[in-house]
Amino acid sequence: MGRIFETRKTTMFARWNKMAKMFTRISKDIAIAVKAGGPSPDNNPALRRALQNARAANMPKDKVEAAIKRASGQDAKDYDVVLYEGYGPHGIAILVETATDNVVRTVANVRMHFKDGGGNLGTTGSVNYLFQRMGVFRLAPEGLDLETLELDLIDHGLQEMGEGTGEKGEKQIIIRCAFNDFGQLQSAIEARGLTPLSSESEYIAQNLIELPEDKANEVLEVVDALEQDEDVQRVFHNLG
Repeated sequence: MGRIFETRKTTMFARWNKMAKMFTRISKDIAIAVKAGGPSPDNNPALRRALQNARAANMPKDKVEAAIKRASGQDAKDYDVVLYEGYGPHGIAILVETATDNVVRTVANVRMHFKDGGGNLGTTGSVNYLFQRMGVFRLAPEGLDLETLELDLIDHGLQEMGEGTGEKGEKQIIIRCAFNDFGQLQSAIEARGLTPLSSESEYIAQNLIELPEDKANEVLEVVDALEQDEDVQRVFHNLG
């Protein structure tokens, strides 16, 4: 089994101070999934992933049900998923995934966060090529025969499997596949009776850049500011 080293980065929920921001992000994921594939998780793999993430975040059931109901109504908001690219301080590449109902507002805010942090918003394609979009599943390791699982999943798109840690330092098994194999691998994991701790599409940096701690913190301040923005879903970078 290969080892995946979790790099120094802010991921999914790691540096968010307010639970409300986390639930807003998941609610948007639910809304986008329902709009695209309907309100039934049995027939909607994207919605199943969003609901798994909601459970992992301890999102209250009533909030989850309300998000599905809103997304199923006639007055549901339409969110555009827009990816912004740029450079933070010291040449660190940053990708910002947003879900917005007002692109003008969002691009202005994202540009401001880059500028205030000593970076700059780039054009489409300026840093995207430095990343690979992948499906990423995180599993609890208890009770898993990892060698058998790895062999079982290779035929369903598994590319990397390794060890990592969660937000609280708990051990996790991290499984990655090409984005095009996301649904196939999800079905294979579910067919084995396994419920992921989280299921995400992530942009994985192909080459990491190491910086001294003081300079790295300057980059992370920009990442934090972006993550706190109401329209931002996820932020990825190549800081090692």
